[in-house]
Amino acid sequence: MDAIERYINELMEKSTPDRPVWNIEKLLQGEKTGWNYIDGCMIKSILEMYAITGDLKYLNFADTFIDYRVREDGTIDGYDVEERNIDNVNAGKTLFELYDLTGKEKYRKAIDLVYSQIGKMPRTKEGNFWHKNIYPNQVWLDGLYMCQPFYMEYETRFNQKENCGDIYSQFANVMRIMRDTETGLYYHAYDSSREMFWCDKVTGLSQNFWLRALGWYAMALLDTMDKSDPLDKESLKEMEEAFRDLIDSMLKYQDESGMWYQVVNLGGMDRNYLETSGSAIFSYAILKGVRLGYLPESYAGSGKKAFEGICDTYLHLEEGGISLGGICLVAGLGGKERRNGTFDYYMSEPIVKDDAKGVGPFLLAYTEMKRTGWVYNQ
Repeated sequence: MDAIERYINELMEKSTPDRPVWNIEKLLQGEKTGWNYIDGCMIKSILEMYAITGDLKYLNFADTFIDYRVREDGTIDGYDVEERNIDNVNAGKTLFELYDLTGKEKYRKAIDLVYSQIGKMPRTKEGNFWHKNIYPNQVWLDGLYMCQPFYMEYETRFNQKENCGDIYSQFANVMRIMRDTETGLYYHAYDSSREMFWCDKVTGLSQNFWLRALGWYAMALLDTMDKSDPLDKESLKEMEEAFRDLIDSMLKYQDESGMWYQVVNLGGMDRNYLETSGSAIFSYAILKGVRLGYLPESYAGSGKKAFEGICDTYLHLEEGGISLGGICLVAGLGGKERRNGTFDYYMSEPIVKDDAKGVGPFLLAYTEMKRTGWVYNQ
């Protein structure tokens, strides 16, 4: 077993469904965890570890973790559809796989419950879901990843593709509105009402290109295409072109270490730093994109370089344990903290280790590396 597998095993051994050691936000707040996107990211990556290794300990851990929250009638402890928080859809992705692997009918019922939130989400005038009920008229790149792959999998598996056009339309709006034509990068968020203090009053866009948000968007494109019907050729062609364009744009900013900076296009600025979670996401996205045929094979080297750069820079083999550092804890816009989306704001958020927003994507990238035959030389 290599160091990375020992690392994930350590995290699993130290975690319970109420207090997973990777949910740093809840640990810092001294609270039990609930149904949330952070744990969803981690359990999704653990299921991918099962898929690549066949080791039942990963499946059993994921099943136990999610089973603890899902009641027999399909309701979910700690989840309220009426909150209308797009982040909360993300953990629902694990339910499809667990339903297929275990046959537990309560997972199928829970899938329907999570899907019911989609029908209740308010929308911008362009037709995109609000990021959260508390963030009216706002589209965040993060939200595309949290919801759209789940939405697409439900439509293709259980709803005769009735709303696939809605999914493609929401991506098309983001491509049209949030992409910067000069850099090819996408702004973190868009306020359709142009009322928020953080947005440009003409464009409605936030100010900067935040690495993890760009990563969420890259995974949103990739994972939604992966769940789509291949017969939707015209819509998928547009998404595939957008995905390749985003990767090409990001590669212009890849550091010699293989990683990317927290604010992507300002690598030379004081206090800007190489960030783990977003770099891991792009490692995963590039490698999986090559594997699925959305990117030429020649791109794989950039994905491998990113992963190895994270290992060299932030994977620490410490006495008594292993840790993964360089992870931005959280970043957003607005809210009671009046987060304004400036460069200084993105530099002000805590940098932590072992948080699932970094560890989950790191493990996803690791599984893609394993598929190439890569071995970690510790």
